[in-house]
Amino acid sequence: MTDQQQPQDALRAAFLEGMSRAATSVSIVTTDGPAGRGGVTVSAMTSISADGPQPTMLTCLNASSSVLPLVLENGCFCLNVLCTGQTDISDIFSARLPAPGGDKFNAVATEPLVTGAPRIIPALVSFDCTLVSAERIGTHHICIGAVRAVVTAPEGEPLLYGMRKYLRPQPH
Repeated sequence: MTDQQQPQDALRAAFLEGMSRAATSVSIVTTDGPAGRGGVTVSAMTSISADGPQPTMLTCLNASSSVLPLVLENGCFCLNVLCTGQTDISDIFSARLPAPGGDKFNAVATEPLVTGAPRIIPALVSFDCTLVSAERIGTHHICIGAVRAVVTAPEGEPLLYGMRKYLRPQPH
């Protein structure tokens, strides 16, 4: 073993600690269609490219998530980027808080976009996507979507997560 290698458990712990220091926006992936409606909070979401026939984005969903098979069968998802002040919505969709009446969607107003995936109306921005590909890497599926519609809120700041807690953007 070289000085640069770490035992697997130590490497995993160092990776988790390191990633906790990378602030990310908090998003909810939603879907609806023949397989049913579902949603889950994620921090792994990013744009791929604005060029080409349609812009593309990706999100990573845990293979054990109840939402993953819905996204795969429905062939669509909506990435809803949350605003500051929407921690309760994030906590409900991540199951940190109980869902009102047993349904996460009771906590938010939604409307279907082009693909049929529900946009969370109070979200800062929603990217409606048709699923282009999904590949399992380790414990997660990388889901790539072609953007079909974008809806932005007139104002707001993104809800951020880092250091294992919600963060707020700071004024300059």
